[in-house]
Amino acid sequence: MAKKQFKAESKRLLEMMINSIYTQKEIFLRELISNASDAMDKIYYKALSDDSLVFNKEDYFIKVTADKDSRTLTITDTGIGMTKEELENNLGVIAKSGSLAFKQENEAKDGHNIIGQFGVGFYSAFMVADEVTATSKALGSDEAFRWHSKGADGYTIEAAEKDTVGTEIVLKIKENTEDEQYDEFLEEYRLKAIIKKYSDFIRYPIKMDVTTQRPKGEGEEEELEEVTEEQTVNSMVPIWRRNKNELTKEDYDAFYMDKRYGFDKPLKHLHISADGAVVYNAILFLPESAPFDYYTKEYEKGLELYSNGVLIMNKCGDLLPDYFSFVKGMVDSEDLSLNISRELLQHDRQLKLIAKNIKNKIKSMLQGMLKDEREEYEKLYKAFGRQLKYGVYSDYGMNKGDLQDLLLFYSSKEKKLISLDEYVAAMPEDQKYIYYAAGDSVERLEKLPQTEVVADKGYDILFFTDDIDEFAIKMIMNYKEKEFKSVSSGDLGIESGDDQSSETVETDNKELFEAMVELLAGKVKSVKASKRLKSHPVCLSAEGDLSIEMEKILSAMPDSGNVQADKVLEINVNHDVFQSLKAAHSSDKEKFNLYTQLLYNQALLIEGLPVQDPVEFTNSICKVMV
Repeated sequence: MAKKQFKAESKRLLEMMINSIYTQKEIFLRELISNASDAMDKIYYKALSDDSLVFNKEDYFIKVTADKDSRTLTITDTGIGMTKEELENNLGVIAKSGSLAFKQENEAKDGHNIIGQFGVGFYSAFMVADEVTATSKALGSDEAFRWHSKGADGYTIEAAEKDTVGTEIVLKIKENTEDEQYDEFLEEYRLKAIIKKYSDFIRYPIKMDVTTQRPKGEGEEEELEEVTEEQTVNSMVPIWRRNKNELTKEDYDAFYMDKRYGFDKPLKHLHISADGAVVYNAILFLPESAPFDYYTKEYEKGLELYSNGVLIMNKCGDLLPDYFSFVKGMVDSEDLSLNISRELLQHDRQLKLIAKNIKNKIKSMLQGMLKDEREEYEKLYKAFGRQLKYGVYSDYGMNKGDLQDLLLFYSSKEKKLISLDEYVAAMPEDQKYIYYAAGDSVERLEKLPQTEVVADKGYDILFFTDDIDEFAIKMIMNYKEKEFKSVSSGDLGIESGDDQSSETVETDNKELFEAMVELLAGKVKSVKASKRLKSHPVCLSAEGDLSIEMEKILSAMPDSGNVQADKVLEINVNHDVFQSLKAAHSSDKEKFNLYTQLLYNQALLIEGLPVQDPVEFTNSICKVMV
């Protein structure tokens, strides 16, 4: 029996495929099972146009058998089989796919869901096997043939004996090496795990002889015996193809746990069956809590991606925008353009359409929760609100339109989280701006001196306690034609009846304020009489786009470049302290210097900024006390 050589380009492709096309060796079993499933699908599609063929689904299955003694793994199917010519054409010429040819011939018969379109999956077996034997008997033929190869050196085809229609593939598994443990592909538990991972939703039963333990006899529970019995190890019918009306929340929760999407229970799920410009099924979950590594570089976003029930990618990041990266779940579509290894996707129009559709579905689901399931939404927001804010800030605010209505902030008046829409709806007619205060905690912000005049006007203040909050708001700029205004900004935009008297105070105390600026050179841009303070003696405000809170956040970052806000020291001229300051300025320059430094350091502490010299600060306090 003469050995036939692969064509030169086929030989090179085989070598490349074994060494580089597939990233994980376990993929070989997915490929062989997918080919077996395709072979049975071909009979089904032939039966649609051939009245002499009766397709009884119960007669079709795939059997996986491991033999440790002979180091062989056998995959048997009851599919359409191959003639000698088909063995020659499909297995003798690498990358010539019988499935692709069949698909093209039967396009009008709805044969579009055959996924073995490249003719290389079969050869993935050589990643784990020294030699591969395929024995096949074609539908309608009395003859069977055996194809055998040890890899790139060539193959043989000879007549064989086979009683039933279908194909049997035998892999001679490689011996272990220092780097690779090939024994795992002969272990029952490992084979079951691979099938469950990649081929759980193949529509035909995948059978294995499974060893279990059971009591040896009645009443003898402690004495167990091992029993080997044939079991179907795949689920076959995926949950996403079942009628939604037949499924319960418990079914979806069980699927979430079974797929290990998280250790929590999902807050909500969304079952999508799209049949329009793009056809796909999807089940999306909103987790209750964030994974421990969610806000780290190590976290990998993405949905599981299936093609006709076969897992193609564990995490397809292209299906989710970063700001919805907390969403878990899967997508199954027949319309995707797969690359040669079926592990990655070509970035085609269909994938983009699915991703856009999913983004809109998630947005609608979140908006519905915010409106009708507020408590559940706030749980989700507590875990992932920061990510939504990052989404507003990133890409130069390109996504703010999708996300701004999903944001929540703590309200100083309502004492709870509210949306921007709720804030604006409750604004008094004379209020021009959306006011906010930024800081470490609600408790600290409630005591912030800068909030006094805004609160006295009856205006609500949003408390920003996440470091990303103020940056995100800067991107939004305005909401429903209302600009955002920090309570620490230079101009609050609040008119008062005593503006003229304030100008008089500024003029009367110009020399004092200039003296303070001189003493605080490089620390503050100016000193002025405050229009916002009532009971407190002093505070800091900021001029320009960079706020004091933003300065604190940026300064904590590596290579911050020592960024600083333009600070203004504001003095409450109606406070008793100011009278002491004026008296010192007139008669005691040393005491004036002491008071100025104390007031400045007080203002720093109120803002949560570090005092430059704590020892000097405490000594100054002691001087005032004696």
